[in-house]
Amino acid sequence: MANLKARLRDTEDRMLFYVCTIPSAVVSQAVAAAGADAVIIDMEHGALDHASVHAMIAATAGTKCAPLVRVAENDTTQVKRMLDLGAEGIVFPLVRTVDDARRAVASLRYPPNGTRGFGPFIAQSRWGSSMPTFAADTEDKLVCCLLIETAEAIENIDNILAVEGVDCAVTALFDLTVDLGVMGQFTHPKLLEAIGKIEEAARKNNVPLISNITSSEHAKELFAKGYRGIGGFDVLALRANATDLCKLLD
Repeated sequence: MANLKARLRDTEDRMLFYVCTIPSAVVSQAVAAAGADAVIIDMEHGALDHASVHAMIAATAGTKCAPLVRVAENDTTQVKRMLDLGAEGIVFPLVRTVDDARRAVASLRYPPNGTRGFGPFIAQSRWGSSMPTFAADTEDKLVCCLLIETAEAIENIDNILAVEGVDCAVTALFDLTVDLGVMGQFTHPKLLEAIGKIEEAARKNNVPLISNITSSEHAKELFAKGYRGIGGFDVLALRANATDLCKLLD
């Protein structure tokens, strides 16, 4: 079974990246068993602690689902901790500049190629590796995913996506509308212009794009434009389902 980093290089492979904000191994296990290609375990906005992150990573075992973690900030200490819990990659928020992108890439690699500290006492089991061979077994399989969610990032997008070691990028629709001053207006010209710039830079630099979706039609449109992945959220799906059921009471 190909790892996620290798699959991202296959331009024909379409994937589901499912964001888990609920601190539950049951949730990540169910999502993985359903066939999702990756779970994004959300340490930025989710109600998670380190123990729940580890359990949620472990719950994807035996499936094709890659456990990624969205850290709260682009910080080497946070990244190290998540990788040492067994994460297969990191989703970096608020990447605004080339230096931000370079720092993200470096935090996934050990010296002399990066800044990651060594201590995979837990992660070695998840990877089926050992302490002596861990770096060689895993380093080239880790996924670096950047969240593009600010106007400043749009200004620098071509150079950001040109950084070697960036595996994919997310057009963060909710965040972009907020930063552009058009909150929740997903068809606003400002947002559409920003997305166009991201897509152009991604094509130029051969960086796969992922986006959360607003409908099934939106997903079809994205795939037609060459996007490689779509995203959903556990708590939003749960709320939507409960809302639909409540309507049966009327």
